[in-house]
Amino acid sequence: MKIYVGNMSFDSSEEDLRKLFEAHGTVESVNIITDRDTGRPKGFGFVEMSNDTEAKAAIEALNGKDFGGRSLNVNEARPRTEGPRRSGGGGGGGYRNRF
Repeated sequence: MKIYVGNMSFDSSEEDLRKLFEAHGTVESVNIITDRDTGRPKGFGFVEMSNDTEAKAAIEALNGKDFGGRSLNVNEARPRTEGPRRSGGGGGGGYRNRF
């Protein structure tokens, strides 16, 4: 099961998050989301656990728990929805020869 972990301290590491969740079961992967331009953490991430029962127990135990001075928001990750893609170009607005 994939678990969303929000409201994390920007100083939290993937290793810190792994240790926190390993107390509740087997952790398959940990991924803290970072800003692609700055490389800084965005304050949320995902933990994947192989056993749904352990994952649900971790969610129950860790949601609202203080971690790094912040109260975590922990729940089952929702599937990513495909929204409209943002394009970086287009637009006119430049000078055009009208003669």
